Amino acid sequence: MKTVTLQRDRVWSATPTPMTAEGRIDEASVHRMIAHHADLGVAGIMLAGTCGEGPWLRDQDREVLVRAAVQAARGKLTVALQVTDSSAVRVLDNIDKAAAWGVDIAVVAAPPFFLNATPQRLLSHYTEIARASQLPMGLYDRGAGSPYVVPESLFPELLAEPNIVVVKDSAQQVSRRDAYLRARAARPGLVLFSGSEFDTVDYLAAGYDGLLLGGGIFNARMALKIMAAVKAGDLPQANALQARMNDLMYRVYGGTQIACWMTGLKELLVELGVFSTNRNLLGYPLTDLCRSQIKAAVSGSDNLGYREDMLVAHRSFVPFAR
Repeated sequence: MKTVTLQRDRVWSATPTPMTAEGRIDEASVHRMIAHHADLGVAGIMLAGTCGEGPWLRDQDREVLVRAAVQAARGKLTVALQVTDSSAVRVLDNIDKAAAWGVDIAVVAAPPFFLNATPQRLLSHYTEIARASQLPMGLYDRGAGSPYVVPESLFPELLAEPNIVVVKDSAQQVSRRDAYLRARAARPGLVLFSGSEFDTVDYLAAGYDGLLLGGGIFNARMALKIMAAVKAGDLPQANALQARMNDLMYRVYGGTQIACWMTGLKELLVELGVFSTNRNLLGYPLTDLCRSQIKAAVSGSDNLGYREDMLVAHRSFVPFAR
């Protein structure tokens, strides 16, 4: 069974997936994506999550994505892959493929279609996977965003499984946050990452180990500054940095309604020279306002300094020229 060591006080990215205009995997952009993450100080990536359009990708495209990312990330980033499916046997089959492709961690979210979904049956689903998986396992908790939710009362039993090494908590529920912290107190080796990118301060201040963000591909440098401020005990500075990061995300995602979400995110990456297209499978619009705000942030014409927040002085790859 593979082992992995996860460092604390790190930012991970639940990365979007680069596509060609035809909707297939853009392998050249995958290599730029990995280099860009490393430039920003990102420690690891999760492929094919919600932000990575994993539930909607073709199986063959998922394999192309993972193989290209693993090849590019070797020695630079830890690679996790979401392997969620509707039964333990299907998840374990996905894990076997992920291991053959070179993935480090298999991430499991709530099954998309599940019958007899009693709390004990859900617990058994996850523990069966954890005990048979040849890869270390991560849990991806979307809380009320998931159709099937493990009750907090079962966390002590579930998170005692030694092969569950990390939790991505995107539930945005204080009670679940506190339950995860209690579980980690009982098992200190467990790593807790918050996925709540609009509210990182509360989770870090409560004791979470790091962040796993859908916007990590562009906001990682800002998130690292927030983490440093929290660690230094400067919560006013951390909250000020959070407000600034939120403003940038709203500009990219389409305001508080997140109207442009995936298309806006990929358009930003095109402007940054990382992706070649904003093609995605989710059909979000790109409004004129989103487009103009993205261009202003990347060019620096908004005079808000977001360009410096998103880019390092010397990039390790040649950006894509639109």
